[in-house]
Amino acid sequence: MINLKNQATTDTVLPSFDDDANATETLREKLIDAQTPGYQVEFDPEEAEQAGAFIEDALTEEDAIESAVDSANEE
Repeated sequence: MINLKNQATTDTVLPSFDDDANATETLREKLIDAQTPGYQVEFDPEEAEQAGAFIEDALTEEDAIESAVDSANEE
């Protein structure tokens, strides 16, 4: 029988955690859960960015100006 009261806290061995691996696995599980109809999954901003939710694909200001049509000046 082991008496834990007499065991020093420095003797306790904690398992090592790989934060990147845990974050990747959590994101993978959330993406799988998000495919379930009616199930709402919450993503923090970092997870959402990693999942590609914020891919910038808007027009640049230059592209917007070039694509503008001014029909008042056209005849």
